[in-house]
Amino acid sequence: MHEILTLQLGHRANYLATHFWNTQESYFNYDIASEPSLIDHDVHFRPGQGPGGEDTYTPRTLIYDLKGGFGNLRKWGGLYDQGDATEDLKRIWNGSVVKQQEAPIAQSKYQKALDEGLENVPKLSSQDVRYWSDFAQVFHHPRSVVQINDYELGSTLLPFEKWSSGEELFSTLDKEHDLLDRDIRPWAEECDQMQGIQIFAGADDAWGGFTSRYVESLRDEYGKTSLWFWGLEEAGAQGQNTTESLRTVNIAQSLQAISTLVSLYIPMALPSILPQYVQLDPNSPWHVSGLLSMALETMTLPSRQKPGNTKRGLLSDLEAALNVNGNQKIADLQSSLLVDPSSQQTRTKSSAGMATDCRIRVLDGQGFVVHEDDIEDAKSRLDMDFSSGKPSQTALSLRQWDKANHVFGKVESIRGLPTSEQKSDEATDEATSRKRRRWASLPNVEKYYHPLPYPLLDSFPEIFGPTEGATKAPAIHGSLSTTTRISKRTQGLQNMVSRMVNVADREALSNGLGEIVEAYEEGWDSGSDEDSD
Repeated sequence: MHEILTLQLGHRANYLATHFWNTQESYFNYDIASEPSLIDHDVHFRPGQGPGGEDTYTPRTLIYDLKGGFGNLRKWGGLYDQGDATEDLKRIWNGSVVKQQEAPIAQSKYQKALDEGLENVPKLSSQDVRYWSDFAQVFHHPRSVVQINDYELGSTLLPFEKWSSGEELFSTLDKEHDLLDRDIRPWAEECDQMQGIQIFAGADDAWGGFTSRYVESLRDEYGKTSLWFWGLEEAGAQGQNTTESLRTVNIAQSLQAISTLVSLYIPMALPSILPQYVQLDPNSPWHVSGLLSMALETMTLPSRQKPGNTKRGLLSDLEAALNVNGNQKIADLQSSLLVDPSSQQTRTKSSAGMATDCRIRVLDGQGFVVHEDDIEDAKSRLDMDFSSGKPSQTALSLRQWDKANHVFGKVESIRGLPTSEQKSDEATDEATSRKRRRWASLPNVEKYYHPLPYPLLDSFPEIFGPTEGATKAPAIHGSLSTTTRISKRTQGLQNMVSRMVNVADREALSNGLGEIVEAYEEGWDSGSDEDSD
């Protein structure tokens, strides 16, 4: 069934994953008279039985968070309620029992309405969303929930910030519990043909160190399995003050340690430049994770498509298109909306080219091209760049920046377009196209089309403006690419952290980043002066 197991490591990762699971749940079609879903639900969901024998269908995921990070999420969920644990204790203890319990966190109005089965649920706002569980729409299996009691969310006495703290925490827990045996193996053994493991985690805090040790164990156990790491970074995290310096060093350590072990490493941060149609609160994790999830969900959509209807792309297929030279495991994520949610108008090449807002990353109308043109396909820039939240260049320097970059491999996922605007894969001889590109020294570009638009649910923030009277399912164009830009960005990071880390760690970290730089320069010379910008 080509199942995918998900690892959610940390509070920010759980915000991202909650949007992801809400979207997956929306694809279920409960009307037997309607057309069957185009999504293979078995990829991300597992069948089971509740305590009363009722059938259940829950996500294949593990949710790690610190103490206090789960909000009002119940350990056993609504499907597996186990009653009062005090009664079980009385069966094995004859003495008196004194129960001490913290005051439970009150449910949000939104969650209460979901539990009561109301059709019209209250409208969510940033003030309503205190935890990621406040807008969750799916039930999880009890095995999914893993609370870490060694640290508390938001603690100032013992903050979970240093990369080394994450390494030490994993070593302690693994020595005590053997995390692969306790947490991973039961899920993996349920899979018929697991296509991979996707990992959501912070790359700029202690969760990066925790993930690096976790991935090391996973790679030893599942040597040939696809491992995708979606590394979350704070926007504009790279800087000189104490907090930003710590985050910068954490990013460098995560990049150097994790990228060598995983199949694909995708850095994710809120773009420093946003198009006009995006209006979000950068201080709201609910808003930021919603935008990130839209791009992530679009790019992984080919891996859960039912075969036959549209071209299916397993994780390994996408990796092969991106990792052209065998050592290019870091990919940049970009995305654009092809339908303006407020106007329901398809955004075409010509309309995009008329944009005058300097904040919109559109280069001569190339941002929304979905037509077959080898060079333009590889060089086209979509208007949201999630690869780095670092303040970027002007529109002019962006043009020069793109011209100086070489694209090694690119995967595009285009969803929600009318059938008449989709490129027919059957009409194209893909093998011939690849040979032609190779002989012409053109980048490898793989495209996946899907008729399913992205659903804007009531749990999704109104970051595209009010959706009343407008489309609630925009078309989206997303891409992952491996380019020489990754080399330049990594080299800048290498130069920065060489002044921040101690002498003992400097050489190993700098050498590791240097190898990444070389991987995206090997066999390619742009012939341009990098300092001309």
